[in-house]
Amino acid sequence: MVQFNLLPDVKLQYLKARRVKRLVSLISTVVGAASLALFLIALVTVNVIQKNSLNNLTSDVKTQSAKLKSVKNINKILTVQNQLNTLTSLHDQKVVASRLFTYIGKVTPAAVTISNLNVDFTANTMSISGEAPNLDAVNTYTDTLKATKYRTDTAGSTPVSAFSDIVLSSFGRDSKAATYTITLSFDSQIFDSTNNTVKLIVPSGTENNTTKLFQQQASN
Repeated sequence: MVQFNLLPDVKLQYLKARRVKRLVSLISTVVGAASLALFLIALVTVNVIQKNSLNNLTSDVKTQSAKLKSVKNINKILTVQNQLNTLTSLHDQKVVASRLFTYIGKVTPAAVTISNLNVDFTANTMSISGEAPNLDAVNTYTDTLKATKYRTDTAGSTPVSAFSDIVLSSFGRDSKAATYTITLSFDSQIFDSTNNTVKLIVPSGTENNTTKLFQQQASN
């Protein structure tokens, strides 16, 4: 069967234009409806859901705050808890005072005794008083302190002076012995708990006093 299109070209173009117009209108309607739906969803989310959520959170905060305030001595409990939280940092900052007697034994000549030892770990200062057989031994003591260095457990660390500002602040002598008082500053790192190993480097040839440092003075 043979079909003939008897519509004029103008009519065909008109019909085609109407179809395009309907399609555009349909697409515009769909897009507009989707946009309106998204707007309504956003409006409901902001003005209803979020407000309800904020109100619930505010209510929870007030409830929990009231519970905390009702706890007896809450301020003291919080103070103690804060102090406990600082124990770790305070532990890391504490000095290892037990190293003192090892250090003193290594730097003090064998013939020298100590009668009074005052250490200030805050100012990093020390005062040493005692007796020696003569002033030469006292001078040897001060020279040893000046030359003593230390090295930490850090790999490849360079030796650093352990003591500084060493002053023979007073001395005297009689027919039996010489007395002395030495004041000095020390490097805080030698007592630092974060340095697990501190090696004191004393000048070679110095005979250290490791056993009778305080006992000799006590027996006089």
